[in-house]
Amino acid sequence: MRSSRIAIPAAMLGALALPLLSAPTANAATAATAATTTSASSCHNLPPLPYEVHAEAVTIRSKASAKSTSLGILYRSHKFTVHKTSGNWLYTTDKTTGVKGWVSGTYVYRDVRMCLS
Repeated sequence: MRSSRIAIPAAMLGALALPLLSAPTANAATAATAATTTSASSCHNLPPLPYEVHAEAVTIRSKASAKSTSLGILYRSHKFTVHKTSGNWLYTTDKTTGVKGWVSGTYVYRDVRMCLS
C-alpha cells in the first residue's frame, strides 16, 4: 500500500485555529472563582477521609516491622480501625476478625483532600 500525504494550506489551518484562540475565557474564570470560594470555606471543616486497604490483602504483624510475626491478614473488604501510627506503620483492629496489630502504611493509607484557597 502506498501512503500519501494531505497538504493543508497554512491559511486553512489558521482559519480552523482562530475560533479556538478567540473563545471567551471570562465565563470559565468566573465559574472557577465561584467554585473555589464556596468550596474552600467548607473544605477545612470536613472530617478526614477514612483509611483504606489499597491492595488485595495486607499482613497484620505483631510489631511495626516486616520481620515480625504475622498475626493475620487484613483484606480489602474488611472494616478496620486505626488507633495509632509509628513511622509508616499503623496499629489497627480488624473489625471482621478482631485481630489487632501493625499494618504497613505502604498498603493502608487515607486519601488526601486538597483545599484550594
